[in-house]
Amino acid sequence: MHRYKSQRTQASFGLHGHQVVSMRDSLQAYMTLDQSAPGDAYGSGAIINDFEQEIALELGKQLANFFPSGTMAQQVALRIACDNRDIATVAYHPLCHLQIHEQQGLKHLHRIDSVLLGEPNRLFSLQDLQNVEAVAAVLFELPQREIGGQLPTWDELQKMCDWCRQRGIHSHLDGARLFEILPYYKKTAAQVCALFDSVYISFYKGFGGVSGAILAGDRGFMDSAKLWKRRQGGDIFQLYPYIVSAQYNYRLRRDKMPVYWKNALSLAEQFNQIPGISTVPKKPVSNMFHVYFTVDSQLLEASLIEVLEKYDLALLPASRCDRDNRKYFEFWVGDQFSAVDPEIVAQAMCFLAAALKRGAAI
Repeated sequence: MHRYKSQRTQASFGLHGHQVVSMRDSLQAYMTLDQSAPGDAYGSGAIINDFEQEIALELGKQLANFFPSGTMAQQVALRIACDNRDIATVAYHPLCHLQIHEQQGLKHLHRIDSVLLGEPNRLFSLQDLQNVEAVAAVLFELPQREIGGQLPTWDELQKMCDWCRQRGIHSHLDGARLFEILPYYKKTAAQVCALFDSVYISFYKGFGGVSGAILAGDRGFMDSAKLWKRRQGGDIFQLYPYIVSAQYNYRLRRDKMPVYWKNALSLAEQFNQIPGISTVPKKPVSNMFHVYFTVDSQLLEASLIEVLEKYDLALLPASRCDRDNRKYFEFWVGDQFSAVDPEIVAQAMCFLAAALKRGAAI
């Protein structure tokens, strides 16, 4: 897929994610600022504290604190949970971000061990939780990115969080994409977060900000979080470049999530109608899904390039490899999809199906 990966960036239109924004264009967020407004200093100042309060209210938590990265925020959350219970073990999904993307930072920096819940190719269940002993916290990732953005049912989620609460186990939400799942659950952010003792959200994924994250919880928890943020070097002199971008893009896209999900449902349905192509999940529960294929990869690449050349449209992002070394495409719907005429999308999909059929017959 190397040719497609390089050529797709030359297309005028794409369906995946948001439009790529240059560094210069990203400065648009700063044009709305009062020129006399002061910046923050080591985590204090109206520009950061007002935004933290805004997000805390949205999430239904007592306090929120802005972190430069979600990696730092989540390790801090789990460290506090372990310290409070004097248990240095947490539990999460085998494909959790902390397990596969952070170089075992939780273990090396905090001496915290992990228990993996369930199997890599599915969501963990209440039964998986019931088989766990002596953990301080359970991390729930909603949606579960590495398996296509799958979600438990609301009833299942409530039962698992209740099980944790009844046993004094801290429940933490990896809500990097929290707002993307609200349309499916038909809940507010506060209603979802009420199930959890702490929650993290990201501002650079679905929202498209430069970087940054929020960790939220009750007052005692967040007092400890501010201390650990300082210990880990998160209280850098000024965070306002991240905060301005985070706030601007959060307000810009917060209410667009139902549209993104609706478009994801439409696009996944079209992909699933093409022989040899399928999505996981088949019916997306957020704006995210994975696209798998059983057709020859060289044929698919050639067909995608044909579509690109005919319609000036990149149907898919660059491919990835999963844990079984199978190629797939991680797709999430953002602003780009709405910029393309739905009729053009339908024509391009039909053209792709025809190209694959034609190539298979040779």
